[in-house]
Amino acid sequence: MSLNKPKYSLTQSQKMMVFILSMSLYGLSNMFTELIPEVRFGPIELSVEYFAFIPLTLCILFHPFYAAVGASVGEVVFGELMLGQFGGLGEVEKFITFSLAMFIAGSIVRNPQNRLQVGTAAMVGVIIHQMLSGMVDIAKVWFGIEELEAVEGLAESILVIEGVSFLNDVLFSGILFALLPTLYLVPRLYGKIEPLLGMKPRDNKTKYSMAEIVTPRLLIVSIVLAFIATMAEFASESDFNVEWEADFLGQFGDGFIWVSIGAAAAVALLTVMLLRRKAKISGSSDKGTHHA
Repeated sequence: MSLNKPKYSLTQSQKMMVFILSMSLYGLSNMFTELIPEVRFGPIELSVEYFAFIPLTLCILFHPFYAAVGASVGEVVFGELMLGQFGGLGEVEKFITFSLAMFIAGSIVRNPQNRLQVGTAAMVGVIIHQMLSGMVDIAKVWFGIEELEAVEGLAESILVIEGVSFLNDVLFSGILFALLPTLYLVPRLYGKIEPLLGMKPRDNKTKYSMAEIVTPRLLIVSIVLAFIATMAEFASESDFNVEWEADFLGQFGDGFIWVSIGAAAAVALLTVMLLRRKAKISGSSDKGTHHA
């Protein structure tokens, strides 16, 4: 006789709160990456691509789908629109590839206290995102949609250029700003932060095989989304693309970035306060039920 495995679930209100929390926190982190200078060693440029540990942690602890999509929306809202920079169809490619990578990373973790699973998920998320982004860039050059931008000191080959960029982002941003912080945060926050926000922790005793996680349906959806992302990026280089640019940084100076930082921080703080309030109300009602 087979027993049904328990499913981890959140209410619609909790899912929306996870979405908003991920949107605001990742949007906030994107603003700080803009303030970090780049370091160049010859043809190799070391830069902080993103603080991927934020969506990774939220995807693993809470809900992979809503946390992943929320993070991508946060990048568009706080990192693009509020700064007066919106790339039109080109944003679709970034939205899909990043959301897909974070969702897969969060989905493959069965036990948030298992450091091997958490570390693997963190690197898988970064690798999938960088690999998809690199493949789109290679395809644009191969199909003549975009000219090859030569990098001084590197062979004029799109494969070499994208390969160096891939290794830089995976080994530098991937390890320092995805793997290590995620490995530290997830096991320590698991079971502690969820009750504070009025949610139950994911069940770390439920076992799922990789075949149950990486299903044919997920693979097919991933391929379709990757294709859509590629087509959107191709279209962004054509006359069909509609860009919006108000250049607030140019008008008001670099200090305007703090307006976006303040907005993202305010949304994150308000979301946490609402979750804490709901948790207290829920806790009070539960105590009243027990006394009755």
